[in-house]
Amino acid sequence: MTILQLKYVIAVATSSSMREAANRLFITQPALSLTITDLEEELGIVLFERTNRGITLTREGEEFLMYAKQAVGQFSLIEDKYADNRAGRKQFSISLQHYVFAVHAFVNTIKEFDTDEFNYSIHETRTDEVLNDVRNLQSEIGIISYSASNEKIMKKLFKEYQLKFVPLMTKNTYVYVWKEHPLAKSEELSLEDLRDYPCVAFDQSGSSNFYLAEEALGDYDFKKIIKSTDRATTAELMTALNGYSIGTGIMIDSLALKGGFVTIKLKEEDPLTIGYIVKENHKLSEIGEVYIREISKYEEN
Repeated sequence: MTILQLKYVIAVATSSSMREAANRLFITQPALSLTITDLEEELGIVLFERTNRGITLTREGEEFLMYAKQAVGQFSLIEDKYADNRAGRKQFSISLQHYVFAVHAFVNTIKEFDTDEFNYSIHETRTDEVLNDVRNLQSEIGIISYSASNEKIMKKLFKEYQLKFVPLMTKNTYVYVWKEHPLAKSEELSLEDLRDYPCVAFDQSGSSNFYLAEEALGDYDFKKIIKSTDRATTAELMTALNGYSIGTGIMIDSLALKGGFVTIKLKEEDPLTIGYIVKENHKLSEIGEVYIREISKYEEN
């Protein structure tokens, strides 16, 4: 088994057909099919079901894919780290839930390091992927939060994944709405006030259940809800449909959203504890220390 074979499996699993995967990999379809078949014979399992409608992962294939992604991720991390070290190139990677202020802290950190070459990564993604990225050392730091409704399960996962959580701030519950929303001038709102408007929440469908929701009130049964995986899409939905989202109330002069949204205190309380996670016994790099300093500046915002 080779890293190249693992990369081929990932490519096939994330493509609609063997032909599409072969085109992405710049090899012929017969060569790709033969490589996958050889790997299946070596492992003694069938990774993909082949039909005239295409290919799908088998149950064993789904499990193998999880391990393949981890192995390829670790291999890429080693390649990047030591290739960059030889070149004297700065590197830094973080993963986070959808927090604009965490992105701005990342930008401010980069600006502080005056270097001709660097390799930086920021992954704004689902809760489970933030946990796994730090667990597998694909990211040095993860920015994550929990509320009363998912505190126990999150702390259990921190322990299980051997992650250290350092709380940075606790924020009360606010509603974000577009400035032209019918309720935009309210001083305080309740969920009952908002019942006729759609709540736009970040989709955690890849996770095991709602306990990994990144917003407060993750266990509330909203009358109308729209799931989104992208912050820009969320903003568009809120604007076009008079929707709202639930968050920390921290407002940032985002280049994309500047002046467009307002925050209103929510009557229902479910404070979010926001902090960072690192692998246990991990010593922060110099750039990691600066990032933590930068994100801590938003504590009183």
